[in-house]
Amino acid sequence: MKNFDVFLETQLQDEEFRKEYESIQPEFDVIKAMDEAGTDQNLMQKEM
Repeated sequence: MKNFDVFLETQLQDEEFRKEYESIQPEFDVIKAMDEAGTDQNLMQKEM
């Protein structure tokens, strides 16, 4: 994951990229919450 973090940090220095990344953050938050809820309930992706 370290390589991705370094890559993302580099990309976020570009203002256009950063704005786009920030604009889709709420969608990522929903996806993460759904993933965590499924994991908590031991659901497979197909069951979700």
